[in-house]
Amino acid sequence: MPNPVFAFAAALALGLPAGAEEYDGRYRIVPGADCAAPEGDPGILRIEDDVLYGAESVCRMTDPVDVRDMDATLYDMVCTGEGMAWRERAMLMHGAEDELVLVWDGYAFAYPACPEAPIRPRPRPSPRLAAE
Repeated sequence: MPNPVFAFAAALALGLPAGAEEYDGRYRIVPGADCAAPEGDPGILRIEDDVLYGAESVCRMTDPVDVRDMDATLYDMVCTGEGMAWRERAMLMHGAEDELVLVWDGYAFAYPACPEAPIRPRPRPSPRLAAE
């Protein structure tokens, strides 16, 4: 019977492709975007749990493949947004200046990383006082 611990250790030793967790974080789409803005702000791109949340679109990042001799990963992207659904390939890598480099077919973008900081919650109406 195969030993699951050995199989897991062998997979680690072989360097199987990492998931998108390597790129998890928030990035500025536009210069000067407020990194502490609430979720859904159009100036911020976010990657979390193998999902890229962009300006008016969401892409599930699947089938990661490490790019040989580069600190980069190629993904199949399954996207929805603005009433449409589509599939693309995209390459993600860490840039030299702590930015996310995102390459789509024919286009390359560099998004500066937001510093690790708490995110301001969405504004919520204040609760009514019970005495009113």
